[in-house]
Amino acid sequence: MKITIPDNAKFILEKLHTSGYEAYVVGGCVRDSILGRNPADWDITTNASPMEVKSVFKKTVDTGIKHGTVTVLVNREGYEVTTYRIDGEYEDNRHPKEVTFTKSLKEDLKRRDFTINAMAYNETHGLVDLFDGMGDIERKTIRCVGDANERFTEDALRIMRAVRFSAQLGYSIDDKTKESVRINKNRLSSISAERIRVELDKLLSSPNPDFIKRAYEYGIMDVIMPEFSEAFKALDEKQQGRYLDTLKESKAEIQLRLSLFFVIMGENKAQEVLKNLKYDNATKNSVLKVLKALNDYPKPFSKPVEVRIFLNERGEETFKLFTDCFCYLKDSLWDSASLCELKSVYDKIKDDNDCYSMKDLKITGKDLMDLGINPGKEMGDLLKKLLDEVIIDPSLNSKESLVGILKKWGAIKC
Repeated sequence: MKITIPDNAKFILEKLHTSGYEAYVVGGCVRDSILGRNPADWDITTNASPMEVKSVFKKTVDTGIKHGTVTVLVNREGYEVTTYRIDGEYEDNRHPKEVTFTKSLKEDLKRRDFTINAMAYNETHGLVDLFDGMGDIERKTIRCVGDANERFTEDALRIMRAVRFSAQLGYSIDDKTKESVRINKNRLSSISAERIRVELDKLLSSPNPDFIKRAYEYGIMDVIMPEFSEAFKALDEKQQGRYLDTLKESKAEIQLRLSLFFVIMGENKAQEVLKNLKYDNATKNSVLKVLKALNDYPKPFSKPVEVRIFLNERGEETFKLFTDCFCYLKDSLWDSASLCELKSVYDKIKDDNDCYSMKDLKITGKDLMDLGINPGKEMGDLLKKLLDEVIIDPSLNSKESLVGILKKWGAIKC
C-alpha cells in the first residue's frame, strides 16, 4: 500500500521524524486515498506534544491546543497536527471534558469513530490498520471502532455520521453498529441544530440521498425531525419508493435536493424545520419559494405572459428550481413535453430580452421626476402599473411608449 502524500504534508512528517518524533497522516485522508478519492484535508497525528510541535516549526497557530491540536503553516497552507491522545469523560454527548496525551498510536486510533477512519500512514511504516479498516472497505461496511455504544456515548453526532458515511460511500452498516444507533438515537437531542444540518446536507448531497430511509428506519428522524417521520409514514409503500427514487435520480445540488426532500412535508412544516435547523436565509427562502410554486402551479402552463408573471413574482432562481423539481417528481401532471415547452418559452423570453422586472423597465424614477411626478407612493404605484403593462405586452417597453401610457392615464400633462 502506497499513498501519495502532498509535498507540504510530507514536509511536516519528515520534519517531525528528523526531530525524533513519530508522525502519520491519519483518518479521512487515508480512507479517501485508499478509495481513489481526493482528500479535502490532510490531518497529521504525532507523539510530539503540542509545545514540541510548536518548537519544530516556525509558523504555527494554536487552533485547539487544549485538545492537542496545533495548525502548522507551510507555504501559506494550514495542516492540523494533533498529539496522540486519550479522551476523558464525555459530559455533553459531543466533547471530552479533558484529554490525556499519550505516546501510543494505538490508544489514539482506538478513540476514533469508525474503522475506515482509524487508519494511519507514513512512508516509513506504511499503512497502520489496527482495527481492520481495510477489511471493512473491502466489505463495504461502516463499523465502529471497538464498542459502538461507547463510541456513540462519547459523541452522539457519530450516529448521524454512520448513516451519512454509508450514503456517501454506498456502504452497509454493521449489525452491531446499527443496533447501537437504534439504542442511542435519543442522544442526538443534545446535539446542536447546526451540526445536525451539516450532516443532513452531506447525506442529501451524497450519491445515495435515498439512504435517508435508513435514518427513518433506525429512529433517527423521530429525534431530529419528527415532521419528516410523520409525513413519510403517511405515504404508502409505493409512494415511499417513488419519493426515494426522486431524491436518488435528481442532480446533486443541495437546494434542489432540499426542495425535493421537503415536498412531502409541505410549505408550513418545511418553514418550521428550516428555521429549527438554522438554515441561512438564502437557502430557506429559496426552498420555500419553490415549495409554494409547486403548490400554486400543479398543472402545466406555458403562455409567455404566464411565464413572465411567474418570473416577475418569483424570480429566475425559483423558476429554474421549479422546473428541475418537476423533472424528477413522480406522478406529476407535468410531463416531459410540458416541461420542454415551458423551457422553450423561457428561452425565447430571454433571447428577446422581454422585460419582467423593474430593473429592465425602460423608464425610471428619475424619468418620472423629470416629468413632474414627485417621489413617493404615487411614483411607486405608477412604475408597478407600467411594469404590469409591459409584462402583458413586451413591445410597450420603450420610454416613448411608456410616457404615452402615462399621458393616457392622465398621470402627466400632455
